[in-house]
Amino acid sequence: MPFVYRLQKVLDFRIRKKEEQLLVVQKAQQEVYMAEERIRQNEAEIRQTIQNKKTADFRMMEYYDNYLHHLWDKAEALEQERKRVQAILDEEKSKLVKLEQAVKVVEKHKEKQKEAYLEEQKAIELKQFSEIGVQRFFIHSREEAEEQELLEQLQKLENE
Repeated sequence: MPFVYRLQKVLDFRIRKKEEQLLVVQKAQQEVYMAEERIRQNEAEIRQTIQNKKTADFRMMEYYDNYLHHLWDKAEALEQERKRVQAILDEEKSKLVKLEQAVKVVEKHKEKQKEAYLEEQKAIELKQFSEIGVQRFFIHSREEAEEQELLEQLQKLENE
């Protein structure tokens, strides 16, 4: 009889939950990458604006200054957004770690149960071999005893 793990449904459920959480973590990681990319784009725009300001007409300086203040405010908002999505990512990763631990616990239990099952099967097999050996021994001794009796009877007949 093959090994059947009685908590297989629990293990499958926990593995499925872990895989779902892994997808959530991947989406959260993608959000962090997108937030970082928006920050890089904003920084590039700030550098470009500063560079353009150096060669611009003096009458446009106030507009450049106002635009730079807008970009710096936008940079702060983007940084806050990145911190927010990073916090979400960290939270989702901690959930994933807990789910992975739960799966490992059940997998370890399954391995122990399988080892115990195999040991039990080995003991049953050894017991059967032992019983077969004992039966063979008794059959062999009975046959020898019968042969001995036959030989004795034969000798008695020959002696008479």
